[in-house]
Amino acid sequence: MARRTTPNGPNKTEDREKSRNLGALRALWPFMRPYKLLMGLALLALTATAGVSLVLPLAVRRVVDNFNTKSGELLNLYFGAALGIAALLALGTALRYALVTRFGERVVADVRKAVFNKVISLSPAFYEKIMTGEVLSRITTDTTLILSVIGSSISIALRNVLLFIGGLVLMLITAPKLTGLVLLIVPAVIIPIMVLGRRLRKLSRENQDWIAESSGNASEALTSVQTVQAYTHELISQTAFSDVTERSFDAARRRIWTRALMTVIVIFLVFTGIVGVLWIGAWDVRAGGMTAGTLIQFVIYAVMVAGAVAALSEVFGELQRAAGATERLVELLNAEDSVRDQPDPATLPTPVRGEIMFDNVTFSYPSRPGIAALDAVNLTITPGETVALVGPSGAGKTTVIQMIQRFYDPDSGTVRLDGMPLESLSRTDFRKHLALVPQDPVIFAATARENIRFGRPDASDAEVEAAAKAAAAHDFLVALPEGYETWVGERGVMLSGGQKQRIAIARAILRDAPVLLLDEATSALDAESERAVQTAVDALAEGRTTVIVAHRLATVKKADRIIVMDQGRIVATGAHDALVAEGGLYARLARLQFTDGMAAE
Repeated sequence: MARRTTPNGPNKTEDREKSRNLGALRALWPFMRPYKLLMGLALLALTATAGVSLVLPLAVRRVVDNFNTKSGELLNLYFGAALGIAALLALGTALRYALVTRFGERVVADVRKAVFNKVISLSPAFYEKIMTGEVLSRITTDTTLILSVIGSSISIALRNVLLFIGGLVLMLITAPKLTGLVLLIVPAVIIPIMVLGRRLRKLSRENQDWIAESSGNASEALTSVQTVQAYTHELISQTAFSDVTERSFDAARRRIWTRALMTVIVIFLVFTGIVGVLWIGAWDVRAGGMTAGTLIQFVIYAVMVAGAVAALSEVFGELQRAAGATERLVELLNAEDSVRDQPDPATLPTPVRGEIMFDNVTFSYPSRPGIAALDAVNLTITPGETVALVGPSGAGKTTVIQMIQRFYDPDSGTVRLDGMPLESLSRTDFRKHLALVPQDPVIFAATARENIRFGRPDASDAEVEAAAKAAAAHDFLVALPEGYETWVGERGVMLSGGQKQRIAIARAILRDAPVLLLDEATSALDAESERAVQTAVDALAEGRTTVIVAHRLATVKKADRIIVMDQGRIVATGAHDALVAEGGLYARLARLQFTDGMAAE
């Protein structure tokens, strides 16, 4: 598959630059706010463990300075205190881990749900601009990064900040002169963190972008694997995926080496400084300026502070990657949908009659802004009427079906249902009264029964089976290995095209909606199945407004009215015989497409 560049993809350098600071992580606060108690307990455990860690060197100093005490009881007391502190540290650390990890898992679960809830409701126009695989990558890979940060990195960062500040203060109290020497090292440590940090942030975002692109590329190829193999496109697809994956690896390699360089510089500078300070302290002990226990206490604090700085430099890289991941998720959460419900939508009058009106509707798809899919279309479909839309490919027939469902809004004009503009209604409200059978039936990775029940989730087993019988699907379903409970595989790979179509028709029958939309609903059926299904569709259409996109003569002839479309316009309207007698586009289509049917008349 040829790699496509998405609006948020790897070629948008300016997008990657957004993660120059960690402020993007503030976007996670709304997801963290509901769990303030859990967060507070985790912070309390974290603070307590940091405090206990800072007390431990005091106990070590007492032990060292009392090695030569005459009373062994005092030495035992200090050793006992040291063991008690170690026990508290172990318990506190375990509690901190449990609380922080649970908090992280809870927050990330909410983030995943929020992102999915957003993207599942976005209109099809959104998916003209971004690959589905990239969206999935953001929901999985990016949220996993955020989990590592909330469930670990932030906790480690806060703990090390406390250890750094507390250790620095206690170092100052323990040995002011040595502490002053240590502070001279700080600028040498901060400068490489700042300089290399900018580079690291850019590479982190680039790496995540290429991972998403790789996921999108793989998803596109795998969801079309039969077509790929049928056209022996495997090598080209493998090459395209390899190219994207190698670019992702290259970005990751540069990020890893940048982070490794930053780590080696920071750790070397920190520990070189500590060794130098320790050397000076050793001479102070020899001169009697401090006790050995004091020097050891200072060294432990210095190691704590150095370790905290090193850990912070490590965590800083993780936080930068999470900031980039957060930005990408926030882009989805803040995505502007071209189709939006009114804040206070109107209510559709009940019962729904099913009158559909196109009032001077003009529309172009966002991906083809210069080409009118519908051009000043005026059409009124009365309640209970069956209308067939015919015309050459690209005439706008399926677009009419999509506009009725409000997958897109018109560029101008209005689509109405029972006199109400669709823009004034809640999409969830009016779509409940529509049933769709698409040209390419969608079959989910579930049982056959659950696929039919998708039309009405609260339907009983008996109602599901009745719908299947009406759609001429019952016989082949009961013949499956486990009948209606047979798992049909992803996208219904276990079923033939005709079987998928009959399940889709059964789904629409089960929905029992006043408006029925059939987009080439019988295109994949053999003659016998088509006859059975057509009988079911005819019965289903009774008393319902039915819009049919079809080329088959039997379907078109039975329609109350035929709408002939060409290049987004309605060019003729009428009954079959009248349109044939009239000549023009319909008569030509009839001669080309319906020859067998006309010969049989």
